[in-house]
Amino acid sequence: MGHLQHTLCSCLSASGRRPCPRICLRKGCGRIYKARRWNQRYCQDPKCLQLVRRWQAAKRQEERRRRPEARAAHATAERQRRARQAEGLRETLSESASTPDDDHAPDDDQDRGAWSRSKTFSVPFCDRPGCYEAVRASCRCEARYCSDACRQAVRRVRDRERKWLARNRQAGRFQYRIEVQARRRAGRAGSPSYRGRW
Repeated sequence: MGHLQHTLCSCLSASGRRPCPRICLRKGCGRIYKARRWNQRYCQDPKCLQLVRRWQAAKRQEERRRRPEARAAHATAERQRRARQAEGLRETLSESASTPDDDHAPDDDQDRGAWSRSKTFSVPFCDRPGCYEAVRASCRCEARYCSDACRQAVRRVRDRERKWLARNRQAGRFQYRIEVQARRRAGRAGSPSYRGRW
């Protein structure tokens, strides 16, 4: 039989260990899943991934609105749009005055916009995926999270990825072996019945 795809070879890291079960990083999900890659942050539920992509789009839009050149371009585009709309309204009024026509209801599909335009965020929101809460006020530096729970969840994920990268480089593997040997020596010195299970 041929080798199956997406089996142990894709799950194992360079150290030969399978990633441990994780909690989805998106706020409001909380699902425990088995990661297929070392840097997988979210469960692979389609609804969850759709909500993550929606949050990422809103975050990109928020960061773009902060830039002065983007604000100037948006103001110019809005002025041009209003001028075109006023010109179109004048033409419509002149045509309706010359030829009376039956009134028709506006189409609902035209009034409905994209999801990102349906919500407006007046203040910067949290950096944790899926969280739209406003960042808390901070007198020392610019805050990025709405609460300690969001900050710790993101920090835990970034710390895990940093350690994985460090351990899967040659220098990191060497340092990890030294740490394990030091712990073994400390365990043997502390208790005579220690068997070295590291």
